[in-house]
Formats: sequence, structure tokens, C-alpha cells
Amino acid sequence: MFPAAAFRNILRTSIARNICASFGTSRPRRTTYEGDGKTTVSIMNTESDAGLLINSYSQVGFRLNNDMVVLGPMAIFPRTVLSWNVGSHEDINEQSLSLFSALEPKIDILVVGIGDQLATPAFSKKILEFMRKYRINVEVLNTEQACATFNFLNAEGRVVAAALIPPVTIRVNEDDLMRRQIAKSETFQVSDK
Repeated sequence: MFPAAAFRNILRTSIARNICASFGTSRPRRTTYEGDGKTTVSIMNTESDAGLLINSYSQVGFRLNNDMVVLGPMAIFPRTVLSWNVGSHEDINEQSLSLFSALEPKIDILVVGIGDQLATPAFSKKILEFMRKYRINVEVLNTEQACATFNFLNAEGRVVAAALIPPVTIRVNEDDLMRRQIAKSETFQVSDK
């Protein structure tokens, strides 16, 4: 009878050899630590049981983790997404927010993404006062921060909703530029087969 540790090592070595064989390498790559308690990472947006999460946004809409594309402003909930009929942050009023107060079960927090605009204290106060009547907490943020906040709260299991307006301008960082360069170079590659 094998001790449990020896069995794990045999299984791990067998799996590593099979992986290496499928990638055409001769031996497995050793990592620095192979024991119990090894840290692993999982990408939340690829897990279907996490509900709807926002993968990306652009000037025309949003891409969700189920590969759905929503054009224009949207109202998103843990398992549902709707088109939200507002043109800009100036169109957000009691009528456009009434959907969120009518839901059952009641949401804990509403995340409002107002594009790339800065939320003025008067604007935020108007939304906060209306939602306070229904005992719903509100966060008014730019869309980039609102998407991240919604994803975090939804993955945490909170009863959350977001009302999001696509930004007019998009900030580009070095990672975005590198991905675009790689995609462009792969587009024009010719295979030798």
C-alpha cells in the first residue's frame, strides 16, 4: 500500500508527462514548490457559477463573461442584464432609477457608472436621496471603477445591481498597446502547413 504523499507524487509526475507529451516537450518543467498548500489562481470571469461579470467595455457597450455584448447603457444584475434607456449621466433621474427600487428581493447596493464624467456632489446627492427612501446603498463612480466594483460585489455573493453608461473616451495603457501589437502581428502570419 502506498502512502498518500507517494501516490500524489506519482500522479503529479504522470500528469506532467502527459501534458509535456501533448506540447511536444521532453520533460516537465519543475516549479519551486510542489507540496500541500500550493497557491493556485482561478480567473473569476471564466467561472459560470459566479453569475454575470463584465469582461470589458468600450464606447459602444459592454462584453460580459458569457460572451454577450450589450450595446449602449445597461442595467446589470447577478444573473440578468437589461438595456437601460438613458443617453448620458444627465438623463439619470428618479424615473430612470425606479427599476432598481421596484425589484424583489431588494438589492443591497446599486453601482452607478456615469461614463468618464466626474460625479459632482449635487448629482450624487440627488441619486443618494432618491435611493435612500428605498434603503438601497448607492455608489456613483466612473464606468471603469463601477465595472470593477460590480464584479467584486457580485463575485462576493452580494445582492448588487449596476447602472452603467459607456464612456465617451477610453484610456489606453501599455498592456492594451502590447495586446493590440500581438494581435496585429498574428493577423498577418502565414502558416507553413
